[in-house]
Amino acid sequence: MATMPYLHFRGDCASALAFYAEVFGGTNLQMMRYAQAPDAPAGWASSDLVMHGQVTLGDGTLMASDYPPGTAGDAQAAVSIMQSAPDAATAQRWFTLLARDGAVIQPFGPTFFSAGFGMVKDRYGTTWIVAAGPAA
Repeated sequence: MATMPYLHFRGDCASALAFYAEVFGGTNLQMMRYAQAPDAPAGWASSDLVMHGQVTLGDGTLMASDYPPGTAGDAQAAVSIMQSAPDAATAQRWFTLLARDGAVIQPFGPTFFSAGFGMVKDRYGTTWIVAAGPAA
C-alpha cells in the first residue's frame, strides 16, 4: 500500500502541477475540472478550478486539487513534500528551480546525512525537502 501526498490549492493547481512536472520531469499529467464532474452542482458547472489532478514523479504520484468553488482554505499549511534525488547535482537543480519566486528555508548544501539537502517554499506555497543520497 502506497502513501501519496495530496495538495490543495486556491485556484492555481493546474499551474502548480504543470510546474512540478517540468521541474521533476514528471509524466502522465492529468486534470479534471469541477465543471466536468457528473451532475456538477450549479456553483461548479462553469468552474475551471481543478477537482482532481495528478502527475507521476519518478516512482510516485503527486495528487492535488483546488479547493471547491466558493471554499476558502489554507494551501499546504504545515506540510512538506520530500523529494529524493539520484545525486547531488540533480537535487541542486530541482532546488534551484523550486526556489525561483519562492523562499529558501534551508539553503542547499552537503550535510552529514546527505550529499545535498535543502528546504524551500515554492511560489505556490508548497514546502519541499530536496535531498540526494548519503554523502560519500
